[in-house]
Amino acid sequence: MLRILYVIFAILTLINGTWMLAAPESWYKDLPAAVPDTGPYNGHFIRDLGLVFVLIAAGFLWCATRLHRSKPVLFVITIFFAGHAILHVLDLLQSRLPHSHWKMDTPAVFLPAILLIILLFVPIRHTPDVGN
Repeated sequence: MLRILYVIFAILTLINGTWMLAAPESWYKDLPAAVPDTGPYNGHFIRDLGLVFVLIAAGFLWCATRLHRSKPVLFVITIFFAGHAILHVLDLLQSRLPHSHWKMDTPAVFLPAILLIILLFVPIRHTPDVGN
């Protein structure tokens, strides 16, 4: 089950990162997260973060194929997701984002961070790695 969850996370982050790299203006305008509320369009910065999301997708795939060695990689990925969520909370509390973002950011920002934090504490039964 954990492998499947990591693969799902990998696919979602790969899709997001690829979109950011391939069509940053479309991602900025069309992502249903009101990205323009966070500041003006910066295509270079969006592509930089797209690369980060592609690398995170690779990390999730690494975790999926090496479950018993996944905790250090999961820890680093979780720092990114939790840090991202904390920045959103701070922006919301300081009114830098409209309050509508509480609801909007919950499924794609807050819940993944919480889930990843929980996964850090889930014990992993020793299972054979896939491919290595």
